[in-house]
Amino acid sequence: MKVSGGASLAEKPDDASDLRRRIRAAWQGRISGCQLGKPVEMLSVMQGHAALTDYLSRAGALPLRDYVPLIQGTIVATAGRACCRGIIERSEPDDDINYTVLALLLLEEHGLALRTVDVARTWLQRLPAAATYTAERAAYRTLLERGHEWFAFGAEPGFDLAECADNDYSEWIGAQIRADLYGWVCPGRPALAADLARRDAALSHRGDGMHGAAFVAAFGASIPESRSLEAAVETALQYVPRDSAVAGAVRFACSQVANSDGPRAIRERYVDLFAVHTVNNLALVVWALLSYPQDFGAAVGEVVAAGLDTDCNGATVGGLWGLQGRPIPQQWTTPWQGRVAVSLAGLEELRLDDLAGRTHAVAERIARECSGMG
Repeated sequence: MKVSGGASLAEKPDDASDLRRRIRAAWQGRISGCQLGKPVEMLSVMQGHAALTDYLSRAGALPLRDYVPLIQGTIVATAGRACCRGIIERSEPDDDINYTVLALLLLEEHGLALRTVDVARTWLQRLPAAATYTAERAAYRTLLERGHEWFAFGAEPGFDLAECADNDYSEWIGAQIRADLYGWVCPGRPALAADLARRDAALSHRGDGMHGAAFVAAFGASIPESRSLEAAVETALQYVPRDSAVAGAVRFACSQVANSDGPRAIRERYVDLFAVHTVNNLALVVWALLSYPQDFGAAVGEVVAAGLDTDCNGATVGGLWGLQGRPIPQQWTTPWQGRVAVSLAGLEELRLDDLAGRTHAVAERIARECSGMG
């Protein structure tokens, strides 16, 4: 098994062009990893790891190092055909990418003044209810039931938004998949990235659901300024409680990096958690990143083949891997041709170049704002 062994990352970003390349690679990695895991998400979540492994084995796709092949007559053919190898023409709409675009929109409009109420208003204006799941759908329902028309007039809600996070899914993976971009635009500022992610997460999540988001954002912000991914992990851990399940999951994942059977150990350790919980999936993400820091296909392929929430984990691993400054192989980016489809009001399909350029502009704006504060 190829492990990182503390290998140094690419050169730190010391100019705008380097940061621009890292952000572009983060978008490419996140989108590619999401599209890899998307066809088998329902198979993995609803039928379990054995069913996922059986499908990939029958498809001749183990080890997984390319997009998932299509087997006719399966749940993959029903739910994920457009994301299968040889069929992909664009990045198909997915909540993982929706939320990354929403984070970009939020920061473009509000910058460092972003508040949880701004997240709520933007959801109601941009995010279709049918494109939400678990904690986000529960929070959305509360907004509709309690919020009335406040959002349309720029007024403050007449109730405590904390009620939205009072739901049965508040420690599931939703906030964690919304956090990536906050780290991308705050290189070297993990505290700020974690804070922005918590402001977003607070609308729907509590406890480890919020801690997972803060960790991912802080991890992303730390990567460009760290000597290794291991060092970035240690930095990011400073922004979650030491006694939290999130911190424990990250530590356990680190202990399994030299173990080729690490994913099984992680699944067994968290066997009582549902497949879309924050903690078990975050452990797989950290294991994959630290195990394959120089091999994008192996990092995203192994985390998807490991099961649980395959599209979320593929996306998170892919985006964080891209922040190292290494290029995403063309094998992964060529099939979707820079076309990024979303299911957001007023938006249907975006271009990679536009998303990367706008994200870089936000990063520069945040750097200026932080400099002004100092």
